[in-house]
Amino acid sequence: MKFNININASPQKVWQVLFCDQTYRQWTRPFFEGSYAKGSWEEGSHIHFLGPDGSGMYGIIENNTPNEYMAIKQIGELKDFKELPVDNKAAKWSGSMETYKLIPNDNGTDLEIGMGGSESEAAEEMSQAFYPGMEIIKRLSENPILIAVQVFVRSPIENVWEHWTLPEHIMQWNNASPDWHTTSAKNDLKDGGKFNYRMEAKDGSFGFDFSGVYSYVAYEKAINYTMDDGRTCEIDFQSNGEGILITQRFEAEEENTLELQKFGWQAIMDNFKNYSESSQ
Repeated sequence: MKFNININASPQKVWQVLFCDQTYRQWTRPFFEGSYAKGSWEEGSHIHFLGPDGSGMYGIIENNTPNEYMAIKQIGELKDFKELPVDNKAAKWSGSMETYKLIPNDNGTDLEIGMGGSESEAAEEMSQAFYPGMEIIKRLSENPILIAVQVFVRSPIENVWEHWTLPEHIMQWNNASPDWHTTSAKNDLKDGGKFNYRMEAKDGSFGFDFSGVYSYVAYEKAINYTMDDGRTCEIDFQSNGEGILITQRFEAEEENTLELQKFGWQAIMDNFKNYSESSQ
């Protein structure tokens, strides 16, 4: 049983949508509301496909060729988040393969999903959910994916704004890990103004410019900008009397997983919180 769809997006973007947690939860909703995968997508790993009640199926990753091909061997059922022995019912479909093949073309990517064999009862039951599921994959792949990160800073807005926007402060907190730092920062904070932060590994092995143009600046309230690669970011500063809630929503890139991108941006936000709260 095979399902095909053409997607106007790169294989990297489609792969990201298929197997990153944030988007996987969205396109699998037609199968079961609240569906998610728990485990590793690495070859040889056990992986659980679960609903909120702990029921579902488990399998083994047989093949993982990034951006090209994923093969999952279905093994058995889950109950209360635990793997059940393969009984007579599960034996009818145990060992069937679920495959994802991504083929680049002039318009983007041909996605082919294969489900089990003709005798697989599970494949038959799931087949009707794949049509709306694939339409969700197409929609997510052909549109920007937004990632949100937040931090609450116990500091007055005037301090938070100053620490976030002045170059001498930016250089103190703008790094995702201790082995990186920002060596220079230029920031023309106004509509149409440009910014450029030079970020480098401390051992000198790698570096890059994080730069872009501001599209909207509302003093002590909001900052929107477009990065040089065309992706956008919106930042909100909300006061509640005890401090400032900072929320960033940015368009994901295609090279790294959504989880890795969120982790990196969140780490920088956490650094900012620590710096701002200790610099009052």
